[in-house]
Amino acid sequence: MGAAVFRAIRNFNLENRAEREISKMKPSAAPRHPSTKSLLREQMSRHPEIKGEIARKDDKLLSLLKDVYVDSKDPVSSLQVKDPGPQEQKEFRLAKGHNFNLNIKNIPKGKISIVEALTLLNNHKLYPETWTAEKIAEEYYLEQKDVKSLLKYFVTFEVKLLPPEGKKAIPSK
Repeated sequence: MGAAVFRAIRNFNLENRAEREISKMKPSAAPRHPSTKSLLREQMSRHPEIKGEIARKDDKLLSLLKDVYVDSKDPVSSLQVKDPGPQEQKEFRLAKGHNFNLNIKNIPKGKISIVEALTLLNNHKLYPETWTAEKIAEEYYLEQKDVKSLLKYFVTFEVKLLPPEGKKAIPSK
């Protein structure tokens, strides 16, 4: 939240402030040391062509500058980059069940969404004889070894409400 507020303040009236800064008078050259002022005036009075020489553009140097062309290439790396060739087209499948995230339109085969993972884990927990690893692998286009690992190492949470120690539980009718 603080970053958004700071960004809004920083960017407020940015264009006008930039235009104002650009239109300001440009700084002049740094002042010369007082001891050199008299020497500079003396040299300028002796050689008035120096002032013209300073402001003059040298056509020869400009033409040489125009002929400069920089051509650079990256050094070839010692590792050869293999060309992947044409990209493989991934196969997609539609999401199963009531998907809560409407942004997911299709899922690559071999992958599942979080909602689908929770659904299949819960189905396997409730009906293990119906929802076997083979059926889940076939239903969701997954590899059987991955499904077996998923069922072995992941479980869904089960909420149990325990009565406080000093009180008896009220039996449900």
